[in-house]
Amino acid sequence: MRIDVVTIFPEMFEPVLGQSIIKRARNKGRVEIKIHNLRQYTKDKHKKVDDRPYGGGPGMVMMPQPIFDAVRRLKQKSDKLKNKPRIILLSPQGKKLTQKLAKKLSADRHLILICGHYEGVDERVMKHLVTDEVSIGDYVLTGGELPAMVLIDTVVRLLPGVLGRSSSKDVESFEEGLLEYPQYTRPAEINNYKVPEVLLSGNHARINQWRKKQALKVTRKKRPDLLKNV
Repeated sequence: MRIDVVTIFPEMFEPVLGQSIIKRARNKGRVEIKIHNLRQYTKDKHKKVDDRPYGGGPGMVMMPQPIFDAVRRLKQKSDKLKNKPRIILLSPQGKKLTQKLAKKLSADRHLILICGHYEGVDERVMKHLVTDEVSIGDYVLTGGELPAMVLIDTVVRLLPGVLGRSSSKDVESFEEGLLEYPQYTRPAEINNYKVPEVLLSGNHARINQWRKKQALKVTRKKRPDLLKNV
């Protein structure tokens, strides 16, 4: 997979993308991630990427020209591979990022992520360029950089061969529409708090049954809204 990120703050990404699972995925060649400075595509001598909104109003709006030119250049990589990229704008108006959506995106070969800023992006970008708008939650952030990092993390860890064990991603929260069951490790007792006896029994059928019941219990307590989809 190839992921291109268009941003006005490229320096924000490497501290995150150069660590942990994403770093290993890049080193293994499972994903190629490139960060592009949007200001390199502006025709303004001051590298300006925003302007006042037509009709008046507060704040500034990101101009369409640099974004169109940046994406046009990045699409050439997909065109050579006869691959149609998915062009995603990180936006509070977008579809909420879920595990289901992350799985869908992980099947694509090329993602182009556009990080919005200021009061928003010129509407023509959404109408004539973007294929998807994605939000990571119902709140407002300074820009699309942090959401882009979240999206990259959720997608990359789903790529084949990225996680240490192929079954790891199949037992995580949201994989079956439920939160994950409680986890314990050594020691078996600490401060008089004990690991549930069933987990020490070696009876895998009983353990699996316990885990399913606990997953339902945890979901009912913490995220009852998820149960309507189960």
